[in-house]
Amino acid sequence: MFVQLTLWRRELAAYFLSPMAYVAAIFFLLITGFNFYLVVGIFSSYEYTIPDVMEQLLSSPLFFWPTFLLIVPVLTMRTFAEEKNSGTIETLMTAPVTERAVVLAKFSAALAMFLCMWLPTAAYPFLVETFSEEVAPLDIWPVISGYLGILLLGMFYLSVGVLCSALTGSQVVAAIATYAVTGILFFGGLVHTHVAADLIREISLYISSFEHQQRFVRGIIDSRPIVFYASGTVLMLFSTIRFLEGRRG
Repeated sequence: MFVQLTLWRRELAAYFLSPMAYVAAIFFLLITGFNFYLVVGIFSSYEYTIPDVMEQLLSSPLFFWPTFLLIVPVLTMRTFAEEKNSGTIETLMTAPVTERAVVLAKFSAALAMFLCMWLPTAAYPFLVETFSEEVAPLDIWPVISGYLGILLLGMFYLSVGVLCSALTGSQVVAAIATYAVTGILFFGGLVHTHVAADLIREISLYISSFEHQQRFVRGIIDSRPIVFYASGTVLMLFSTIRFLEGRRG
């Protein structure tokens, strides 16, 4: 446990000491802040509720997904690719630590940075409630449910990014691969709107991140997406561990 904590602190410190992390965080907050401004402006012409605003911010294809899909590759591309490029991966892999400890430390550090970037946006519903005179009272449950969806999505997509980074020595290739895979998971889930085959439509609906997040921001918590993202995260991390074990062997 002490080794795990030491590795996690090392990885988290690497994020906060990296200019790229600050650039990504500033970019993320500027875009989400501007989106918040636009959404409130759009809704200001008629009576609305805070969940209406948060639904657009946390699930809209226009306001949410472009930023979400871009920020995950930025956070994960360095996890293993940078170690390989700098040559420190050999030192790390020959140290008295297990592959599982290394993978979990890198993943949990990326997740912590991901959550730190999202944390300021939790103030948005309270800002709307405080400064808007016509808005309905805050219903906190859809907001909590929406952020639960972001947490689950973030865990799964970050685990995909960690695996992609482990498979290559180039950060650029790792970022492109992560964006490609997560993009397929998102856009592939929209196939159900264009196919007639029941089986394909059901599979598409099951993997559709867009459909899942739409439900979360409406306060609907279904066990199926929770199981899907949890098991997907475990599978991606297990695959990364197995790949590193095979590389050491």
